[in-house]
Amino acid sequence: MSAPRTLETDEEEILAANRAFYQALQSLEISQMEALWWHEDWVSCLHPGWELIFGWEDVRMSWANIFRSTAQMRVTLARSLAHVEGDVGWVSCVESVTSAYEEGFETAMVEATTIFIRRNVEKRAAHHHTLPLPASFPSGTSRSIQ
Repeated sequence: MSAPRTLETDEEEILAANRAFYQALQSLEISQMEALWWHEDWVSCLHPGWELIFGWEDVRMSWANIFRSTAQMRVTLARSLAHVEGDVGWVSCVESVTSAYEEGFETAMVEATTIFIRRNVEKRAAHHHTLPLPASFPSGTSRSIQ
């Protein structure tokens, strides 16, 4: 006999969708990232230092370019804050990102917000926005690279 399923709160579901987003990011597999986005012309994405990108095809291409040029990526999250209003939810968090490339590696602290939209039972990304943080470390984040 299987254990009864406990119902998640809306915020827990959005946090789970956000964890899946970062698992896809670290996998560097475009197929995993594709499964997490709405394939619509109104989705958008702002990577650190880039112009705002509109439309699924261009958003997809941006992720493909990042994945193609990155050998490995490690992201740890701090201060994940979720909120849901109706069928829209968002998570704001601080990313500690270490990316390895052919030429070496770099680390960055980034403030990120991802907006998810629910249609029926599916929750997918509609917008991902990142902003590099200054070199100081926010309260509650680790100073070590894992």
